Amino acid sequence: MRQKVFVGPRVRALREARGWKLEACATRLGISVSYLSQIEANQRPVSSRVLIALVETFGVAAETLDADNDQRLLADLREAVAEASAGAPPIPLSELRQVAQQSPSFAHRYLQLHHAHRRMDERLKLTEEAIALDEAVAASALLPYEEVRDYFHYCDNYVHALDMAAEALAPSCIGQDGESLERALEAYLQRSLGVTVERRFAGDLLRRLDPATRVLTLNAAQPVESRCFQMAYQIVAEDLGAIIETELAAAGLRSPAAQAIGRISLTNYAAGALLLPYEAFRAQAMATRHDIDRLALQFQASFEQTCHRLSTLQRPGSRGVPFYFLRVDRAGNITKRHSATRFQFARFGGTCPLWNIHEALGGAGQTLIQLAEMPDGERYLCLAWGIEKRSGSHLEPGRRYALGLGCDVQHASALVYADGLDLKAKATPIGVSCRICERDACRQRAFPPIDRVLTVPGAERSIVPFTLTPLQTRA
Repeated sequence: MRQKVFVGPRVRALREARGWKLEACATRLGISVSYLSQIEANQRPVSSRVLIALVETFGVAAETLDADNDQRLLADLREAVAEASAGAPPIPLSELRQVAQQSPSFAHRYLQLHHAHRRMDERLKLTEEAIALDEAVAASALLPYEEVRDYFHYCDNYVHALDMAAEALAPSCIGQDGESLERALEAYLQRSLGVTVERRFAGDLLRRLDPATRVLTLNAAQPVESRCFQMAYQIVAEDLGAIIETELAAAGLRSPAAQAIGRISLTNYAAGALLLPYEAFRAQAMATRHDIDRLALQFQASFEQTCHRLSTLQRPGSRGVPFYFLRVDRAGNITKRHSATRFQFARFGGTCPLWNIHEALGGAGQTLIQLAEMPDGERYLCLAWGIEKRSGSHLEPGRRYALGLGCDVQHASALVYADGLDLKAKATPIGVSCRICERDACRQRAFPPIDRVLTVPGAERSIVPFTLTPLQTRA
C-alpha cells in the first residue's frame, strides 16, 4: 500500500522564505486555502498532483520534499525516548511522529542531549572502574564519530558540491579505460602536485606524507585498490581542500574531535567520488544491473569501495537505486553505516539476529540473499558478504568483516541478485533491534523492548518467557 506523504513543515518553510501569504500560495498551487493550511499542519497528505504542483511552483527538486528524513528521525527519536524513559509509560508513536514532522530542530536537539547523557553515563561508569582498578581510563571517543555519522545519515550520504568537484577532477587523474589506475594516479601526483610515491612494507601504516620531501609512503602489503584510494585521498586533500573545508564548516560539527573526524570523512568521500565518478559509475551500475564484481573490475576498485559508492548515488535529478550499506565486525559492532532508504540501523545495542549480515561473518566469498520485512511492512532485498582484509604477514591475523547492501524490494528488479527470486514470497521478519522491535511473537528475541511493559506468566513457559503489552500507537 502506498505510504501517505506529509510535507507540512517543508511547504511552510518554502512559502515563508518567499514571503507568500496562504491565499497567494494556494492560488499558485491551484488548491483551496483550507487544503493548503491542512497540508502545512500535516493534517492531510499530499496527492501526486499536488506534489507535482509544489515542485513546479516553488522551483525545487522533488527530493527537497522527500519525507525519508522524517522516518529516520522518527526511528532515532523513538529509540532515544524509549531508553530515556524506561519504566515510565511509553509515549505514543503518533506524538513522536508529530514532533519529528513539525519540530525537527527540537527533535535533533533532543537527540544531541540524549547522546550527551549517554556519554556522561559511560564516563561515570569508566571512572568508577578506574577508581576500582586504580588505573587511568581515557575518555570515550564515541560521540564525535556518532556526530559525523549523523551528518552523513541526514544528508543521504551524498555531498553535492564535493561530489561534483571530484567528478570534474577525475579525467585528469584516473587515466583512460584499460590504463592502470595506480600508474595514472601516481603520475598525476608527480606531475601536478610534486608528490613522489614510495612503496614499502610498513606494518599498520597506510599512508604518510613527508611535507619536507613531498614523499608519499604507501604500504606495499596493502592491495592495489587500497593504495589507489590512499593516493586519491592525497589528491583530493590538496586539490579540493577548500571545498572540503567549506562543507566541514556547513556541517556544524561541535567539538574539535568531531571536526577532525569530519574532515577525514569528507576527504574519504571525495576520494571515493574521484575513483568512481558519479555519472560514469551510475551508468555502469544500471548497465550491469548492479553486479558488484563486474563494477569493481571495471573501475579497478575493491568490493567494499564499490558497495560504499552505490550507497551514495543520491544526486538530485540523477538518483541511482537507494541502498543502505553497512560494515560489521566479528563482535557485531557496526563500523560503517549509511542509508538512503527507510531502513533503520540500531543506534544503541545489537542488531536483529535474524538479519543475514550476521551469517555472512562465517565465511568469505559467498553472496547471501535475503528477502526481509521490517515491522512497518517495508520489504527489502538484503545482500551480505564476508570479507577479509589481509595483513600481509602470516604472523599478523587479518581483519574480518561482513558487508551488507540492500534496497527496497520495489527496486529489486534492477539488481542481478534478484534473478530467480520470488519477490512476493514470505519474507524473514526482522527489526532494528530487540530494544525497540515491535514484534510480539519473535522466537529469537533476546530481551524485551524498553518501551513495552512485560508480563511473566508463572504457570507456563515458552521459548520467550514473557508477553508484551500492546504497543501504543495513539493517545
